[in-house]
Amino acid sequence: MTSKITDVPGIRVGHVQRTGDGWLSGVTVVLPPPGTVGSVDVRGGGPGTHETDALDPTTLVPTVDAVVLTGGSAFGLVTAHGAQRWCEEQGRGFAVPGGVVPIVPAAAIFDLGRGGDFAARPDEAMGYEAAGAAAASGEHADVGRGNVGAGTGAVIGRGAFKGGVGTASITLDGGVVVGALAVVNALGMPIGASSGRGESANSEPAGPPALNTTLVVVATNAVLDPAECKRTASAAHAGLARALSPSHTLADGDTVFALATGAVALDRSSEQARQASLITLQSAAADAVRLAVLDGVAAAESITTAAGTFPAYGAV
Repeated sequence: MTSKITDVPGIRVGHVQRTGDGWLSGVTVVLPPPGTVGSVDVRGGGPGTHETDALDPTTLVPTVDAVVLTGGSAFGLVTAHGAQRWCEEQGRGFAVPGGVVPIVPAAAIFDLGRGGDFAARPDEAMGYEAAGAAAASGEHADVGRGNVGAGTGAVIGRGAFKGGVGTASITLDGGVVVGALAVVNALGMPIGASSGRGESANSEPAGPPALNTTLVVVATNAVLDPAECKRTASAAHAGLARALSPSHTLADGDTVFALATGAVALDRSSEQARQASLITLQSAAADAVRLAVLDGVAAAESITTAAGTFPAYGAV
């Protein structure tokens, strides 16, 4: 069975997308179990994000209720409001007098106009629907790959090839699972792979710089505090650099979220054991991200819209 982020117990994924009639975009929601600790590391030069400041380890609320990955560039960040409304209806969020405030960070890729209509971009209703789809998916459910959710309008190599959603997981000793989900919409190309069309994956793609972003969610069932989640998100960025060249450019908004559900304790019997446990987990996070990125490129399918043809890259 192919590995996936939902191999982490309690993690669920929902995709919603629209194609045709000018559309080529969508939304992906990663829904963790209540009480999941989260953080984020943004390294691209052109990010589009929402509520990422709330994930700083020094802030008040350490937990995350949902993570939204969306198309539509900055316009698409409104999808987080839909996911937040869904969480509120379920009673998920930071308790305050009179109700709850769901913590729902989001990040967007640039896919505007790739279906032919610049105004065809995800809205609040799509975010709500994707959150509901995640909840309805069931434990350890399969995860849609390729041209789905936020990967529907994704491309790579300055628009030369189709990108998409990919996922992977790694199981460590002691029952710790580390999973990753990536939305691959990169300026760069996969490292060390051939498209089957004569292009080298390590060569510089032709054409002017485009607007791009690779978005990642890393999840684990380990117990991590907010600072350890932050370090895990930082370490996971190495997976992007191992999979794509170039990465983290001025024209990319590369963003990695990290989620820790807290079901499995790491070995903290000594400071040396703590460090070894965290280094092992964070190394696995980078490996899972690399695999998820390559999976997203391999799973993407060719598509033709009013804006042009975006061919599949081929085996990677």
